Amino acid sequence: METEGRITRHPVLSPLTDCWVSFTFNGKEMTGREGEMVSSAVFANGEHIFGHHHKDRGAQGIFCANGQCSQCALIINGIPLKSCIVPLEEGMTVQSVEGLPSLEDMDAPSVKPPENIETDVLIIGAGPSGMAAAKELGASGFNVILVDDKDRLGGKLVLQTHKFFGSEEDCRAGIRGIKIAEILAEELKQFSSIDIWMESVVLAVFSNGSIGVRTADGYKIVRPKQLLVAAGAREKSLPFPGSTIPGVYGAGAFQTLVNRDQIRCSERIFILGGGNVGLIGAYHALQAGMTVVGLAEGMAECGGYKVHADKILRMGVPIYTRHTVLAAHGSENLESVTIAEIDENFNPVPGTEKNFKVDTLLVAVGLSSVNEFHSKALEYGIPSMLTGDSEEIAEASAAMFSGRICGRRIVQSLLGESVRVPDEWLEKAEVLKSPGGAVEEYVESTAGAGVFPVIHCFQEIPCNPCMTVCPKGLITTDGHPIKGVPMYSDDCIGCRKCVAICPGLAITLVDYRKNSELPTVTVSWELGDWVLEKDQIVTVTEWEGKPIGSGTVLGLRNAPGYPSTMLLDIAVPADIANRVAGVRVQNPEVTASESSVPELPMADDSIVCRCERVTAGEIRKLLREGVRDMNELKSRSRAGFGACGGKTCKSLIPRIIRGEGIDLEEITDLTERPLFAETRLGIFCGKDGE
Repeated sequence: METEGRITRHPVLSPLTDCWVSFTFNGKEMTGREGEMVSSAVFANGEHIFGHHHKDRGAQGIFCANGQCSQCALIINGIPLKSCIVPLEEGMTVQSVEGLPSLEDMDAPSVKPPENIETDVLIIGAGPSGMAAAKELGASGFNVILVDDKDRLGGKLVLQTHKFFGSEEDCRAGIRGIKIAEILAEELKQFSSIDIWMESVVLAVFSNGSIGVRTADGYKIVRPKQLLVAAGAREKSLPFPGSTIPGVYGAGAFQTLVNRDQIRCSERIFILGGGNVGLIGAYHALQAGMTVVGLAEGMAECGGYKVHADKILRMGVPIYTRHTVLAAHGSENLESVTIAEIDENFNPVPGTEKNFKVDTLLVAVGLSSVNEFHSKALEYGIPSMLTGDSEEIAEASAAMFSGRICGRRIVQSLLGESVRVPDEWLEKAEVLKSPGGAVEEYVESTAGAGVFPVIHCFQEIPCNPCMTVCPKGLITTDGHPIKGVPMYSDDCIGCRKCVAICPGLAITLVDYRKNSELPTVTVSWELGDWVLEKDQIVTVTEWEGKPIGSGTVLGLRNAPGYPSTMLLDIAVPADIANRVAGVRVQNPEVTASESSVPELPMADDSIVCRCERVTAGEIRKLLREGVRDMNELKSRSRAGFGACGGKTCKSLIPRIIRGEGIDLEEITDLTERPLFAETRLGIFCGKDGE
């Protein structure tokens, strides 16, 4: 079976079950895994262009891979559908959308009334917060319908191969997200009052208190006593010339292809955005054996946890702070990307341009809460709450705790009596949601004998696995018990548990006992045992990635009790042993920029509305003509008229408005369309396939 476009070995993920089926794409015979998304199957077969837009013949491909945009639309068995949420079946006929798809005349269908269902609570979103809330409600015996548009429980957890930060007791810190998804799914099985609807999409919130849901069994009307929106967040975009070229897509889409579907979607990657999503995306690419050419961040420092940034710096990924992307180059596929420094007003500094040859640009410039269901419910008087990223963007560890609290509050609301949310829950929730705090000054350990851990984590972040795992309680904090910076006291026994569990790979163990001149440094290793060999000479780096010397690989071994984590032992000179924090895996020559920079397109050519290919220049022209009503802007430009319902351009247009010096208070807001997701009309009358 052809595997060129697939990941055949991974340091964390187990190989997927091979159940191959045949399908055609534009008449070409292909094979894919049964049940994987059609978009992934097409991508794995080397087809990254899904069609061309009718307006300008611009090539289109995957962008979000999360059912939010419509860039992956394909004609599947004669019906235009988002291919990222359609499971592959034997014999499917898949075609590109070239221009506008034609509609065929059909006989009028017989109308089948939708099924009406009442429930105590309807939860939209089966990610970490939705599952945690469902568990809390199920434990109290309430009837719950848990709805999600994916084919499995877990939300973004199923994309997260890294170990979690946070509290080990409260959100399973130190365990990988993919495993946490399995644990939470198993816990929900014990509650018979929880009805789980997968591959189901909430379409509308109605003024009569009901909610329309498209399910695998047809269209249903749900009337809940309480709505809980745990739909997570959608990725923001950024308008720049070339931003819609196939190969430019969201970091979440990349994680979906690589970590969920094990598709080898890239060879050379550049990343825009230094938050946790972008930094973790870079690490996931390295795990999958791809080259990460660099990462650009507009601020003076990355917004994500410093241990995430330091981790990829140690591996040889350059981070360009105070930089942004000026343009992506290519016609049918991405060929290169140009970045430049920006000044204090975020304007590019002439003469600082750098161009990199890449086939993928990951856009990780932030997230927007999916909260439109909640807003509409409140408008219509339906009791509704928000939880997880739908309420506030934070880490998945915080989302789990948020869902637990929200579930308890709904229990209190439905029972009409006091069911106390413990004060310590509320306090922990605030801690888990908090961003990285102050960074303490680096102080080199002066120890030169025995065995001891060196903690290369100097930022206040909500994380305590190293403290809870130490059998002798030697790692503590002088500040907050979860968020304080960890520190070590004497009497280590060399068990290496702190090295193995650290989510940031920020703890090493230095052992002088066998050889005081060439002590052994043990680091956590998650890149596979095929990357290094015994006796290999490697470049070792300090905590922020600066090379400090060489070391000799003594061996790699599995860390007992920590699946997919290995311990790498390196012999290094004693004068650098205490500073060694990692091993460089990418040499500088593979991340170097090109010798020349292509001619840059005009900024007005940047596409703002992906669905209708509306440019920033078209938006600016209408604003300068005096348009101040978003509804008029939509009707005249078609921005927001597309299949995604304005989910991508809605957050971009205000940036252009502010850039024109217009106060957002002058703007009349857009009237939301009645459906939140496009769907076939036949669904509403019982004709699923029409």
